[in-house]
Amino acid sequence: MKGILLLASLSLLCVALGQPAAAAPSTLTVNLQQQNGSGESGSATLTQMGSDVQVVIALDGAPATAQPMHIHTGTCSNLGGVAYPLTSATSGKSTTTVKGVTIAQLLAKPTAINVHQSADNLGKYVACGNITASAM
Repeated sequence: MKGILLLASLSLLCVALGQPAAAAPSTLTVNLQQQNGSGESGSATLTQMGSDVQVVIALDGAPATAQPMHIHTGTCSNLGGVAYPLTSATSGKSTTTVKGVTIAQLLAKPTAINVHQSADNLGKYVACGNITASAM
């Protein structure tokens, strides 16, 4: 009898260990705040699509010309390198499918979405938003 109880307890423990601690959100909205007096702000909606993440950008006050965007490591106040390129926004709109990443992975370490003024002026940032669990 003790052997059966021990086996049942071990089975339950194995099942419990296989479960994630908390489910990642299937959709996350990131507020993009203006930078450098650009007057551009908006949102990025991240949606889990299987093993990929769809990123939809909507910027107010953006020009009609293309503006490069990326998901960077780090935060808006301390950007690191480019983690994932995004499709440039034109007239403030962009949709990108980032392959092979999950929202949970983006939340696991500091990451941010950064919008550049133009391809000719990548050094000037016009909007940025931190990808954080508080954006849920």
